[in-house]
Amino acid sequence: MYAVVDCDNCYVSCERVFHPELAGKPVVVLSNNDGCVVARSNEAKKLGIKAGLPYYQLKQQFPDADIAAFSSNYELYGDLTGRVMKIISDAAPDYFRYSIDEAFCLLNGMERIDLREWGIALHKKIKQCVGIPVSIGIAPTKTLAKMASHFAKHYPGYRHCCVIDSDEKRVKALKLYSLDEVWGVGRRNAAKLFDMGDKTAYDLSLHTPDWARTTFNVVLARTIQELNGIDCIPNEEATKKKTICTSRSFDGMITDFERIRTHVVNYAARCAEKLRMQGTMAAKVGVFIHTNSFREDLEQYNNYAEQTLLTPSGSTMKIVEVATSLLRDIFQSGYHYKKAGVIVTVADTTQGFQPDLFDFNADRFAKLHRLDAVIDRVNKINGRETVQMAAQQYQSKNGKPVKFADAIKHDLKSKNPSTRWSDIIVVK
Repeated sequence: MYAVVDCDNCYVSCERVFHPELAGKPVVVLSNNDGCVVARSNEAKKLGIKAGLPYYQLKQQFPDADIAAFSSNYELYGDLTGRVMKIISDAAPDYFRYSIDEAFCLLNGMERIDLREWGIALHKKIKQCVGIPVSIGIAPTKTLAKMASHFAKHYPGYRHCCVIDSDEKRVKALKLYSLDEVWGVGRRNAAKLFDMGDKTAYDLSLHTPDWARTTFNVVLARTIQELNGIDCIPNEEATKKKTICTSRSFDGMITDFERIRTHVVNYAARCAEKLRMQGTMAAKVGVFIHTNSFREDLEQYNNYAEQTLLTPSGSTMKIVEVATSLLRDIFQSGYHYKKAGVIVTVADTTQGFQPDLFDFNADRFAKLHRLDAVIDRVNKINGRETVQMAAQQYQSKNGKPVKFADAIKHDLKSKNPSTRWSDIIVVK
């Protein structure tokens, strides 16, 4: 059996830990540079606030609502969710973290334990010790467990824990669950399946894996097996991302190539770090840029380019080199750019990888690997960006270097009382 533990409205819940007066009130968290709404409390959702709503339109559309807005504070969210993961690791025989706010627990050896009571107790402990509410879904496969956590989150009668432990419960849950909500289906596949007449997870489960593999892909074939109670998604595969994207909207609009290049270099470096953290390498590197679509008075432009690496790589220097070259290809002067990003496609190296005969240099490959390992270790011990490439340096208005985390607008950012002595709570 598996358990999925998912933090409810994670970013909002983290903000409320140190702002208990916001309980029951509409709260939103904004994207980088305070651009648009990326997280909403249940109260904000009931008001009709949509994800992606630009912040400047919030007061225009909801002038009479008392809405609390916060800039993204990933330092706070990372610390609090890390505490949640520590409690989960102590409660479960084994677990692996799937995202910042979600973890899979492997419940081997717990056959004689009432799993629903275990889940309810785990929710209570996390809420008491950290202050963040969680929803827990328990089932024989990861896909069904994700589905169960959805019911636990949206139906109070489950008391934050839903268990699918019989075929009767499984079929009932599948019939109630919308097809486009199923983990692993994806937006494009869902649209095709809707056109074919499938509406629910139950409709999808009636297809054969062979049909899905032929008509769609192996991922959907596995999803069908999982919906039918057959555990077939490897744990390590569930945690490794197939694509990694790092992007940000700029603080204002940029026309200068060099300033955009600094952003793109930082995005590429972050993608390389994430690749190495999950033990993978990039097969392709892509870069996109676009102007501000909300500024109808300005000429619009957007473009994307990608390059397949002759030899897969996780090296920061290699990925930055390719990303910079791609940016040069798609950048056009005369436009006011608002956002850029880097996307890397992860290489399938389960059977090793085939280096290019003319591009591959074994000695240089090994040196870059050792260099990245040393830099990663130094930055882990002494703090991120202790060692970085010169091209990653942002320049502030006073000419001093600015770190990646601070090179954005965050006027509504909350304090970090759990990680910084300067922000520690003063008890009166």
